[in-house]
Amino acid sequence: MSFENKFSRLMRNTGPARILIPIGIALLIFGIILVIFNSGDYIETTGTVLEDSVETGTDDNGQKQYTVKFEYEANGQKYSNGEFANIDKQYKKNDTIKVFYDAKDPTKITNTKSGKILPIALIAGGVIAIALGVYLTVKAFKKSKQTDIEAPVATAEAKKQLEQIKSAEGVTEYYFRWDGNSLRPGYLIEDADRKPLFEGKMLKNALIGAREFQFTDHTTGTVTDHQVGHTMTTEYNEELFSNKSGFKIDGKNVWDLVHERGLRIETSLFSKFPYAKYDVTRGGEAYARIESSSVYVHEDDEAQHKLVVPTGRMYYRFWTASTDFESLFLIMFALSDSEQTVAE
Repeated sequence: MSFENKFSRLMRNTGPARILIPIGIALLIFGIILVIFNSGDYIETTGTVLEDSVETGTDDNGQKQYTVKFEYEANGQKYSNGEFANIDKQYKKNDTIKVFYDAKDPTKITNTKSGKILPIALIAGGVIAIALGVYLTVKAFKKSKQTDIEAPVATAEAKKQLEQIKSAEGVTEYYFRWDGNSLRPGYLIEDADRKPLFEGKMLKNALIGAREFQFTDHTTGTVTDHQVGHTMTTEYNEELFSNKSGFKIDGKNVWDLVHERGLRIETSLFSKFPYAKYDVTRGGEAYARIESSSVYVHEDDEAQHKLVVPTGRMYYRFWTASTDFESLFLIMFALSDSEQTVAE
């Protein structure tokens, strides 16, 4: 697999863990810091102001701030070097001031007393977040290993065959395109004579919840209805960092469905730029070559077909000897509707 494929898989499978672990570490560190500087056990005493407090400036809200010097008694001993800086209250000489001190070291003082619950809660939350992140990471790697079993990577011979698949015996060129001109828009696979072979028409769109699609295999006459979840990615430059680069069909992640069929997709961001090339294997053996295309996917289309400016999604040309158009449709449907450039 290429680096892009490995990275894409890592980003997709470890999405929650990438968020939980850093958050957990931050909470843990912050909680420990609060424990170290916690004044929950400090003892309260009363100090006597030695001189009028001195104005030191203002805070971000324009509130005046002062420095006050005082003496206080702790553990039966008097301390005359007490000082609080940048407080928002002005004191006069001989005023009293509330002081909290550490019984173990009375020179450690504060004018506020912190609670014990917050640092404990932060530490507990951090531990839980890290533990959950580690669990999800382990689960992601187990899922990755399972994928390698269900859909093994291409053999060296398969890679060689895929490079020659366009001219191989028994291989036919087909076209995948968006059909938005009907009352039921969707995607369509057709042959060189523009004969529909497989199509997925949208029966119902939805801003919230799943959309309804009807898949029709014209080669077998099979018609099935599916609930298709909305895509999670919106832009190409975000896809590798999305939580889940894909969508769900009947409640199952589309890439999991593809892998369960033994299908594996390998591509590269640098393959035939600006076109994307996808090598598809089934059980590690050569299966299909998919390439992104312009809107004019057919060779006999208008002159625009020759423009080296692909749409990036919705339109593909592919070569295969297989007649399992449902699986091939599922791959290109996933590539297009999730706005993926890199898949695996």
